[in-house]
Amino acid sequence: MLKCARKKKLRRRLHVHSLLQKRERLGTNLLTEELRLDSYRFWNYLRMSSEMFDELLRKIGSYIAKTDIWREDIINPTQRLALTIRFLASGDSMSSLYYAYRISLSSVSNIIRETTQVIWDILAPEVFLKCTSNEWKDIARNFETKWNFPHCIGAIDGKHVVIQAPKNSGSLYYNYKHSHSLVLLAVADANYCFSIVDIGGRGRESDGGIFKSSNMGRKLVSNELNVPSSELISDRLLPYVIVADEAFQLTHFMLRPYPGRSYAILDVSKQVFNYRHSRARRIIENTFGILAAKWRIYRKPMICDVSTAENIVKSTVCLHNFINKNDREGQYVAPGYVDYENSSGDVIHGAWRKELQNENALRNISRTGANTFGRNAGHVRDMFAEYFCNEGAIPWQWNRSHN
Repeated sequence: MLKCARKKKLRRRLHVHSLLQKRERLGTNLLTEELRLDSYRFWNYLRMSSEMFDELLRKIGSYIAKTDIWREDIINPTQRLALTIRFLASGDSMSSLYYAYRISLSSVSNIIRETTQVIWDILAPEVFLKCTSNEWKDIARNFETKWNFPHCIGAIDGKHVVIQAPKNSGSLYYNYKHSHSLVLLAVADANYCFSIVDIGGRGRESDGGIFKSSNMGRKLVSNELNVPSSELISDRLLPYVIVADEAFQLTHFMLRPYPGRSYAILDVSKQVFNYRHSRARRIIENTFGILAAKWRIYRKPMICDVSTAENIVKSTVCLHNFINKNDREGQYVAPGYVDYENSSGDVIHGAWRKELQNENALRNISRTGANTFGRNAGHVRDMFAEYFCNEGAIPWQWNRSHN
Protein backbone atom coordinates (compact mmCIF):
# COMPACT_ATOMS: atom_id res chain seq x y z
CA MET A 1 0.00 0.00 0.00
CA LEU A 2 2.84 2.37 0.93
CA LYS A 3 4.61 1.62 -2.38
CA CYS A 4 1.46 2.38 -4.36
CA ALA A 5 0.96 5.62 -2.44
CA ARG A 6 4.48 6.79 -3.27
CA LYS A 7 3.99 6.06 -6.96
CA LYS A 8 0.76 7.99 -6.95
CA LYS A 9 2.38 10.91 -5.15
CA LEU A 10 5.27 11.15 -7.61
CA ARG A 11 3.03 11.09 -10.65
CA ARG A 12 3.41 14.28 -12.68
CA ARG A 13 0.36 16.50 -12.90
CA LEU A 14 1.52 18.41 -15.98
CA HIS A 15 2.22 16.94 -19.41
CA VAL A 16 4.93 19.60 -19.93
CA HIS A 17 6.57 22.18 -17.70
CA SER A 18 4.82 25.55 -17.48
CA LEU A 19 7.83 27.20 -19.13
CA LEU A 20 7.44 24.98 -22.15
CA GLN A 21 3.72 25.70 -22.37
CA LYS A 22 4.58 29.30 -23.25
CA ARG A 23 6.30 28.25 -26.48
CA GLU A 24 3.45 29.19 -28.81
CA ARG A 25 2.31 32.26 -26.84
CA LEU A 26 5.79 33.80 -26.78
CA GLY A 27 6.14 33.35 -30.50
CA THR A 28 9.48 31.54 -30.31
CA ASN A 29 8.48 29.26 -33.13
CA LEU A 30 7.99 32.27 -35.39
CA LEU A 31 11.62 33.36 -35.11
CA THR A 32 12.69 31.70 -38.34
CA GLU A 33 9.82 33.34 -40.24
CA GLU A 34 10.59 36.77 -38.75
CA LEU A 35 14.25 36.50 -39.73
CA ARG A 36 13.26 36.03 -43.38
CA LEU A 37 12.55 39.75 -43.49
CA ASP A 38 16.29 40.42 -43.15
CA SER A 39 18.46 38.17 -45.34
CA TYR A 40 21.70 39.04 -43.54
CA ARG A 41 20.35 38.27 -40.08
CA PHE A 42 18.82 35.04 -41.34
CA TRP A 43 22.21 34.01 -42.72
CA ASN A 44 23.98 35.16 -39.56
CA TYR A 45 21.62 33.11 -37.38
CA LEU A 46 21.57 29.87 -39.37
CA ARG A 47 24.73 30.29 -41.50
CA MET A 48 22.82 29.75 -44.71
CA SER A 49 20.43 31.75 -46.86
CA SER A 50 16.67 31.32 -46.53
CA GLU A 51 16.65 29.72 -50.00
CA MET A 52 19.17 27.11 -48.90
CA PHE A 53 17.19 26.47 -45.71
CA ASP A 54 13.97 25.96 -47.68
CA GLU A 55 15.72 23.63 -50.12
CA LEU A 56 17.16 21.60 -47.25
CA LEU A 57 13.77 21.47 -45.55
CA ARG A 58 12.18 20.26 -48.79
CA LYS A 59 14.67 17.41 -48.98
CA ILE A 60 14.50 16.16 -45.40
CA GLY A 61 11.26 17.58 -44.00
CA SER A 62 9.20 14.43 -44.47
CA TYR A 63 11.89 12.34 -42.73
CA ILE A 64 11.98 14.42 -39.55
CA ALA A 65 8.25 15.08 -39.24
CA LYS A 66 6.48 13.60 -36.20
CA THR A 67 2.78 12.92 -35.67
CA ASP A 68 1.00 12.38 -32.37
CA ILE A 69 -2.80 12.45 -32.25
CA TRP A 70 -2.71 12.97 -28.46
CA ARG A 71 -0.58 16.12 -28.50
CA GLU A 72 -1.32 19.54 -29.94
CA ASP A 73 2.15 21.02 -29.32
CA ILE A 74 3.98 18.71 -31.71
CA ILE A 75 7.26 20.20 -32.96
CA ASN A 76 7.07 20.63 -36.73
CA PRO A 77 9.91 19.92 -39.21
CA THR A 78 10.78 23.61 -39.65
CA GLN A 79 11.35 24.02 -35.92
CA ARG A 80 13.34 20.79 -35.73
CA LEU A 81 15.61 21.78 -38.58
CA ALA A 82 16.06 25.37 -37.35
CA LEU A 83 16.99 24.16 -33.86
CA THR A 84 19.53 21.68 -35.23
CA ILE A 85 21.14 24.17 -37.62
CA ARG A 86 21.32 26.79 -34.87
CA PHE A 87 23.02 24.27 -32.59
CA LEU A 88 25.64 23.54 -35.27
CA ALA A 89 26.08 27.19 -36.24
CA SER A 90 26.36 28.68 -32.75
CA GLY A 91 27.96 25.93 -30.70
CA ASP A 92 25.48 26.70 -27.90
CA SER A 93 24.80 24.03 -25.33
CA MET A 94 21.61 22.02 -25.48
CA SER A 95 20.54 23.70 -22.23
CA SER A 96 20.70 27.11 -23.95
CA LEU A 97 18.47 25.84 -26.74
CA TYR A 98 16.07 24.46 -24.14
CA TYR A 99 15.44 27.99 -22.86
CA ALA A 100 15.60 29.71 -26.24
CA TYR A 101 13.19 27.38 -28.05
CA ARG A 102 11.03 26.31 -25.07
CA ILE A 103 11.64 22.66 -25.93
CA SER A 104 12.49 20.12 -23.24
CA LEU A 105 16.12 19.13 -22.83
CA SER A 106 15.44 15.51 -23.73
CA SER A 107 13.55 16.60 -26.85
CA VAL A 108 16.39 18.92 -27.87
CA SER A 109 18.87 16.06 -27.58
CA ASN A 110 16.65 13.68 -29.57
CA ILE A 111 15.93 16.26 -32.27
CA ILE A 112 19.62 17.02 -32.79
CA ARG A 113 20.60 13.35 -32.89
CA GLU A 114 17.79 12.37 -35.29
CA THR A 115 18.03 15.39 -37.59
CA THR A 116 21.81 15.22 -38.00
CA GLN A 117 21.50 11.55 -38.92
CA VAL A 118 18.80 12.32 -41.50
CA ILE A 119 20.92 15.11 -43.02
CA TRP A 120 23.72 12.60 -43.54
CA ASP A 121 21.44 9.86 -44.90
CA ILE A 122 19.72 12.15 -47.42
CA LEU A 123 22.50 14.51 -48.50
CA ALA A 124 25.55 12.23 -48.48
CA PRO A 125 24.65 10.36 -51.70
CA GLU A 126 24.09 13.71 -53.38
CA VAL A 127 26.94 15.98 -52.21
CA PHE A 128 29.94 13.63 -52.19
CA LEU A 129 31.94 12.25 -55.06
CA LYS A 130 30.47 9.32 -56.99
CA CYS A 131 34.03 8.18 -57.71
CA THR A 132 33.75 7.95 -61.49
CA SER A 133 36.71 8.41 -63.78
CA ASN A 134 35.23 11.59 -65.30
CA GLU A 135 34.71 13.16 -61.88
CA TRP A 136 38.33 12.51 -60.90
CA LYS A 137 39.49 14.09 -64.16
CA ASP A 138 37.30 17.16 -63.56
CA ILE A 139 38.89 17.61 -60.13
CA ALA A 140 42.37 17.22 -61.66
CA ARG A 141 41.62 19.88 -64.27
CA ASN A 142 40.51 22.30 -61.56
CA PHE A 143 43.69 21.70 -59.55
CA GLU A 144 45.81 22.32 -62.63
CA THR A 145 43.90 25.49 -63.56
CA LYS A 146 43.75 27.00 -60.08
CA TRP A 147 46.86 25.64 -58.38
CA ASN A 148 49.17 24.59 -61.24
CA PHE A 149 49.34 20.99 -60.06
CA PRO A 150 48.45 18.53 -62.85
CA HIS A 151 46.87 15.14 -62.23
CA CYS A 152 46.02 16.04 -58.62
CA ILE A 153 42.70 14.48 -57.59
CA GLY A 154 42.60 15.90 -54.07
CA ALA A 155 44.36 17.06 -50.93
CA ILE A 156 44.07 14.88 -47.82
CA ASP A 157 44.45 15.62 -44.11
CA GLY A 158 42.89 14.86 -40.75
CA LYS A 159 41.15 17.19 -38.29
CA HIS A 160 40.81 16.48 -34.58
CA VAL A 161 37.25 17.15 -33.37
CA VAL A 162 37.41 17.71 -29.62
CA ILE A 163 34.85 15.79 -27.55
CA GLN A 164 34.28 15.15 -23.87
CA ALA A 165 36.04 12.04 -22.61
CA PRO A 166 33.86 9.01 -23.48
CA LYS A 167 32.98 6.72 -20.61
CA ASN A 168 35.36 3.82 -20.00
CA SER A 169 37.45 4.77 -23.06
CA GLY A 170 40.79 5.05 -21.29
CA SER A 171 43.29 6.69 -23.62
CA LEU A 172 41.68 5.55 -26.91
CA TYR A 173 40.52 9.06 -27.79
CA TYR A 174 43.33 10.97 -26.02
CA ASN A 175 45.45 12.84 -28.57
CA TYR A 176 48.81 14.61 -28.66
CA LYS A 177 47.08 17.94 -27.91
CA HIS A 178 46.09 16.57 -24.49
CA SER A 179 42.40 16.39 -25.29
CA HIS A 180 39.95 13.69 -26.37
CA SER A 181 38.91 13.74 -30.00
CA LEU A 182 37.44 12.06 -33.02
CA VAL A 183 39.32 12.38 -36.30
CA LEU A 184 37.72 13.67 -39.48
CA LEU A 185 39.88 12.36 -42.32
CA ALA A 186 38.98 13.99 -45.60
CA VAL A 187 39.99 14.56 -49.21
CA ALA A 188 39.10 17.98 -50.65
CA ASP A 189 38.83 19.15 -54.24
CA ALA A 190 40.08 22.45 -55.67
CA ASN A 191 36.77 24.21 -54.82
CA TYR A 192 36.98 23.60 -51.05
CA CYS A 193 34.46 20.75 -51.14
CA PHE A 194 34.93 17.38 -49.46
CA SER A 195 35.24 14.55 -51.99
CA ILE A 196 35.63 11.60 -49.61
CA VAL A 197 35.47 11.52 -45.80
CA ASP A 198 36.16 9.02 -43.05
CA ILE A 199 34.66 9.94 -39.68
CA GLY A 200 35.20 8.29 -36.33
CA GLY A 201 38.93 7.66 -36.08
CA ARG A 202 40.18 7.74 -32.50
CA GLY A 203 42.30 10.66 -31.38
CA ARG A 204 45.29 8.58 -30.32
CA GLU A 205 45.79 7.27 -33.86
CA SER A 206 47.86 9.09 -36.47
CA ASP A 207 46.39 10.27 -39.75
CA GLY A 208 48.43 7.72 -41.65
CA GLY A 209 47.25 4.88 -39.42
CA ILE A 210 43.61 5.91 -39.74
CA PHE A 211 43.98 6.15 -43.52
CA LYS A 212 45.43 2.64 -43.81
CA SER A 213 42.60 1.08 -41.80
CA SER A 214 39.79 3.09 -43.42
CA ASN A 215 37.60 2.02 -46.32
CA MET A 216 38.94 5.01 -48.21
CA GLY A 217 42.52 3.84 -47.84
CA ARG A 218 41.81 0.21 -48.65
CA LYS A 219 39.87 1.10 -51.78
CA LEU A 220 42.55 3.47 -53.01
CA VAL A 221 45.23 0.84 -52.50
CA SER A 222 43.19 -1.80 -54.31
CA ASN A 223 42.18 0.69 -57.04
CA GLU A 224 38.43 0.31 -56.42
CA LEU A 225 37.60 4.03 -56.71
CA ASN A 226 37.98 4.27 -60.50
CA VAL A 227 40.97 6.60 -60.35
CA PRO A 228 42.18 7.13 -63.94
CA SER A 229 45.41 5.49 -64.98
CA SER A 230 48.55 7.45 -65.89
CA GLU A 231 48.37 9.84 -68.84
CA LEU A 232 50.93 11.77 -70.84
CA ILE A 233 51.66 15.41 -70.08
CA SER A 234 54.31 16.93 -72.36
CA ASP A 235 55.70 13.45 -73.10
CA ARG A 236 55.82 12.59 -69.38
CA LEU A 237 53.67 9.71 -68.15
CA LEU A 238 52.30 11.04 -64.86
CA PRO A 239 49.79 9.20 -62.62
CA TYR A 240 46.83 10.78 -60.83
CA VAL A 241 47.79 11.52 -57.23
CA ILE A 242 46.60 12.89 -53.88
CA VAL A 243 48.77 15.44 -52.06
CA ALA A 244 49.38 14.90 -48.34
CA ASP A 245 51.65 16.01 -45.50
CA GLU A 246 54.34 14.07 -43.66
CA ALA A 247 51.79 12.12 -41.61
CA PHE A 248 51.08 9.93 -44.64
CA GLN A 249 53.32 7.40 -46.33
CA LEU A 250 54.63 8.09 -49.82
CA THR A 251 53.00 5.73 -52.36
CA HIS A 252 52.37 5.66 -56.09
CA PHE A 253 49.10 7.59 -55.55
CA MET A 254 50.00 9.63 -52.43
CA LEU A 255 52.56 12.43 -52.70
CA ARG A 256 54.15 13.86 -49.58
CA PRO A 257 56.89 16.54 -49.62
CA TYR A 258 60.58 15.76 -49.65
CA PRO A 259 61.88 15.47 -46.08
CA GLY A 260 63.94 18.29 -44.65
CA ARG A 261 62.63 21.52 -43.15
CA SER A 262 65.79 23.42 -44.05
CA TYR A 263 65.95 24.37 -47.72
CA ALA A 264 69.74 24.39 -47.47
CA ILE A 265 69.81 20.58 -47.59
CA LEU A 266 67.46 20.28 -50.58
CA ASP A 267 68.42 20.77 -54.19
CA VAL A 268 66.47 23.16 -56.41
CA SER A 269 64.12 20.58 -57.90
CA LYS A 270 63.10 19.32 -54.45
CA GLN A 271 62.57 22.87 -53.20
CA VAL A 272 60.37 23.65 -56.17
CA PHE A 273 58.39 20.43 -55.70
CA ASN A 274 57.78 21.17 -52.00
CA TYR A 275 56.59 24.68 -52.86
CA ARG A 276 54.21 23.50 -55.59
CA HIS A 277 53.06 20.64 -53.38
CA SER A 278 52.33 23.04 -50.51
CA ARG A 279 50.21 25.29 -52.76
CA ALA A 280 47.95 22.37 -53.65
CA ARG A 281 47.85 20.83 -50.18
CA ARG A 282 46.79 24.13 -48.61
CA ILE A 283 43.32 23.47 -50.03
CA ILE A 284 42.43 20.92 -47.35
CA GLU A 285 43.64 23.23 -44.56
CA ASN A 286 41.41 26.01 -45.86
CA THR A 287 38.49 23.62 -46.23
CA PHE A 288 38.80 22.60 -42.58
CA GLY A 289 39.16 26.27 -41.64
CA ILE A 290 35.95 27.21 -43.43
CA LEU A 291 34.14 24.29 -41.82
CA ALA A 292 35.20 25.27 -38.29
CA ALA A 293 34.62 28.99 -38.78
CA LYS A 294 31.14 28.48 -40.20
CA TRP A 295 29.92 25.75 -37.87
CA ARG A 296 31.03 26.94 -34.45
CA ILE A 297 30.17 23.68 -32.79
CA TYR A 298 33.84 22.91 -33.57
CA ARG A 299 35.06 25.80 -31.37
CA LYS A 300 34.73 23.86 -28.11
CA PRO A 301 34.39 20.27 -26.90
CA MET A 302 31.23 18.49 -27.98
CA ILE A 303 29.33 17.51 -24.84
CA CYS A 304 27.61 14.36 -26.07
CA ASP A 305 28.27 10.68 -26.60
CA VAL A 306 30.54 9.45 -29.39
CA SER A 307 27.71 8.40 -31.73
CA THR A 308 26.04 11.83 -31.51
CA ALA A 309 29.40 13.55 -32.07
CA GLU A 310 29.89 11.45 -35.21
CA ASN A 311 26.41 12.45 -36.41
CA ILE A 312 27.25 16.11 -35.83
CA VAL A 313 30.45 15.85 -37.88
CA LYS A 314 28.64 13.93 -40.63
CA SER A 315 25.92 16.56 -40.88
CA THR A 316 28.32 19.52 -40.98
CA VAL A 317 30.45 18.08 -43.80
CA CYS A 318 27.26 17.40 -45.76
CA LEU A 319 25.98 20.94 -45.13
CA HIS A 320 29.41 22.32 -46.06
CA ASN A 321 29.23 20.69 -49.50
CA PHE A 322 25.50 21.34 -49.94
CA ILE A 323 25.88 25.09 -49.40
CA ASN A 324 29.19 25.43 -51.23
CA LYS A 325 27.82 23.71 -54.33
CA ASN A 326 24.49 25.55 -54.41
CA ASP A 327 25.03 28.99 -52.88
CA ARG A 328 27.01 31.17 -55.30
CA GLU A 329 26.28 34.55 -53.69
CA GLY A 330 29.79 34.83 -52.28
CA GLN A 331 28.70 34.26 -48.67
CA TYR A 332 30.56 31.00 -48.30
CA VAL A 333 34.02 31.42 -49.79
CA ALA A 334 34.19 35.20 -50.10
CA PRO A 335 37.42 36.80 -51.38
CA GLY A 336 39.93 37.04 -48.57
CA TYR A 337 38.22 34.41 -46.47
CA VAL A 338 40.56 31.64 -47.58
CA ASP A 339 44.32 31.75 -48.24
CA TYR A 340 45.30 33.41 -51.50
CA GLU A 341 48.38 34.62 -53.33
CA ASN A 342 49.07 38.18 -54.38
CA SER A 343 50.70 39.18 -57.67
CA SER A 344 54.16 38.53 -56.19
CA GLY A 345 53.32 34.98 -55.18
CA ASP A 346 53.20 35.79 -51.45
CA VAL A 347 50.67 33.76 -49.50
CA ILE A 348 48.12 35.91 -47.65
CA HIS A 349 46.39 34.07 -44.84
CA GLY A 350 42.62 33.95 -45.08
CA ALA A 351 40.26 35.44 -42.50
CA TRP A 352 39.31 31.99 -41.21
CA ARG A 353 42.78 31.59 -39.68
CA LYS A 354 42.38 34.83 -37.73
CA GLU A 355 38.95 33.78 -36.47
CA LEU A 356 40.23 30.63 -34.79
CA GLN A 357 41.39 31.23 -31.24
CA ASN A 358 44.00 28.48 -31.19
CA GLU A 359 46.38 28.60 -34.15
CA ASN A 360 47.81 25.23 -33.15
CA ALA A 361 44.48 23.63 -34.00
CA LEU A 362 45.07 24.34 -37.69
CA ARG A 363 47.66 21.64 -38.13
CA ASN A 364 47.57 17.99 -37.33
CA ILE A 365 50.41 15.74 -36.21
CA SER A 366 53.43 16.37 -38.42
CA ARG A 367 56.31 14.11 -39.32
CA THR A 368 54.67 11.02 -37.83
CA GLY A 369 54.38 9.05 -41.05
CA ALA A 370 56.92 6.50 -42.13
CA ASN A 371 59.79 7.71 -44.30
CA THR A 372 59.99 4.28 -45.90
CA PHE A 373 58.54 3.94 -49.39
CA GLY A 374 58.82 1.80 -52.46
CA ARG A 375 61.09 2.56 -55.38
CA ASN A 376 58.10 3.22 -57.64
CA ALA A 377 56.66 5.77 -55.18
CA GLY A 378 59.96 7.65 -55.05
CA HIS A 379 60.15 7.61 -58.83
CA VAL A 380 56.67 9.15 -59.13
CA ARG A 381 57.63 12.04 -56.86
CA ASP A 382 60.86 12.60 -58.79
CA MET A 383 58.92 12.71 -62.08
CA PHE A 384 56.67 15.47 -60.76
CA ALA A 385 59.73 17.36 -59.46
CA GLU A 386 61.36 17.18 -62.90
CA TYR A 387 58.15 18.29 -64.60
CA PHE A 388 57.82 21.32 -62.29
CA CYS A 389 61.39 22.39 -63.07
CA ASN A 390 61.01 22.10 -66.85
CA GLU A 391 57.91 22.32 -69.02
CA GLY A 392 55.59 22.65 -65.99
CA ALA A 393 57.45 25.58 -64.40
CA ILE A 394 55.62 28.74 -63.34
CA PRO A 395 57.46 32.12 -63.32
CA TRP A 396 57.34 32.91 -59.60
CA GLN A 397 58.27 29.48 -58.27
CA TRP A 398 62.02 30.10 -58.38
CA ASN A 399 61.89 32.94 -55.87
CA ARG A 400 59.18 31.49 -53.64
CA SER A 401 60.72 28.00 -53.37
CA HIS A 402 63.86 29.39 -51.68
CA ASN A 403 61.93 31.14 -48.86
